Amino acid sequence: MRQFPLEGLEIAPGRVVEWRLRSTRRSEEGGGPEGARKSASFNQDKHFSVVEEARKANDSLASWLAVTFEVEGPLDRDALEAALLFLARRHEVLRCEFQRLAGDLSCGAIDADEIALDVVEMGEFDTTTELRAFMSDSFQKQIDTLAWPLFMMGAVARETGSSTVYMAFDHIVSDGVSMPNVVNDIQTAYAAYKQGREPVLPVAGSYLDFAHEQRSRYLSLEADDERLDYWKSFMAGNGEFFPRFPLELGIEPGAMYPTMNEADMLLDARETEALETRCREAGGKFFMGLLASVGTALHTLGGPASYRGFMPVSERGRGPWTHSVGWFVNTLPIEFAVGKEQEFDELIAGVRAGFGAMMGSLEVPFIRAWELLAPEHFALRTWPYPVNFFSYMDMRRTPGAEHHPQWQPTAHVWASAANGTCSWFQRDVSGLHMNSIYVDTPEARRTMGSVRSVLTETLRATARAGVLRREPAAVS
Repeated sequence: MRQFPLEGLEIAPGRVVEWRLRSTRRSEEGGGPEGARKSASFNQDKHFSVVEEARKANDSLASWLAVTFEVEGPLDRDALEAALLFLARRHEVLRCEFQRLAGDLSCGAIDADEIALDVVEMGEFDTTTELRAFMSDSFQKQIDTLAWPLFMMGAVARETGSSTVYMAFDHIVSDGVSMPNVVNDIQTAYAAYKQGREPVLPVAGSYLDFAHEQRSRYLSLEADDERLDYWKSFMAGNGEFFPRFPLELGIEPGAMYPTMNEADMLLDARETEALETRCREAGGKFFMGLLASVGTALHTLGGPASYRGFMPVSERGRGPWTHSVGWFVNTLPIEFAVGKEQEFDELIAGVRAGFGAMMGSLEVPFIRAWELLAPEHFALRTWPYPVNFFSYMDMRRTPGAEHHPQWQPTAHVWASAANGTCSWFQRDVSGLHMNSIYVDTPEARRTMGSVRSVLTETLRATARAGVLRREPAAVS
């Protein structure tokens, strides 16, 4: 499973049908009992607030996450409709409605037995270009943080071969790690309903419960709390809360720009395995070697000898969330020394130590730390300047990954505007991939092109060392 721009999706033409989620609750019943409403998570509250403020300022700021995948044979529409309804009933967050109450953002989920799907025939599309344009337009029009429902779903049906299912989500109800779960849930349910039986899947905890627990634990956090000591230590070395992207992007302070969305394969499967071997020999994990290589590439291009960046980390390990849909992501700062004179083993040791220190603060919510330690920036609708950001995900370890060669799932991220750059790295059976969204300026295009080039060569050089170390000694 890879992540790349929707414009790069190779999708065959066909007949498009969409399903719209509808509440069957009678209007006089209102939004449900107050006791059923819970506080939104810190991530959800900030996201909702940003969109609220953007609308007040007539700012068209928008974004979405999407996933596409194949189902074998002619489409069984009844089975797919049942599978889509099963997904919405299985994950409480997908039935949520958000509302401001006394300044706090609350969410209430419509009961699972009070939702239904309406079928909408969208017509025949004769070319891939027309189909991709329609999907992009549909995602932008239907995904709205301030309007329910917060996700949409459809399929491209064909008489022969496979059919394509597509779904798009607002970030407020989902994260990137949820995309493989969505695919696995629907594929499992679709296969079951085609055979006339009920699907069987592992328990998926509710994100609303996770959010409620998180807010209960950290809403009372104060700036002098020792649980913020790691953040304060990072800020002391960094000089500020946000770690700046160290290379020039050619932007004006405070300005937002249209985005570029690019994806590349950095290493093939053999090279990726060789790099992993080298990382293990150095006492680290694959992502540590990748992060060390990113730091080396930035330093080679003029960045500092101390890598400082933000790293999103999954919070699913604290409970029954492995198979859940929601925004289970915290963002933490990491730092380590990087320099041309350092051996790879030294770099790995630095990353390993930095990661270990970072993980000691995993449960402190990023949004809460931001609000307490950088209040001068908290009201902004985006980060105050380009931020150094690194994200990695091993798609081979996700639910249903063994079926990805047949299902052909792909993830897509889109944002209308940015003031910096974000890069996501994914590993799958074919190798290592990179997807970047960044400001569309001439200097940013040159900079990001250089980053990709230098990073690829750095990774390949390290991978070659891994291959050499695996070769048996010559027999004299």
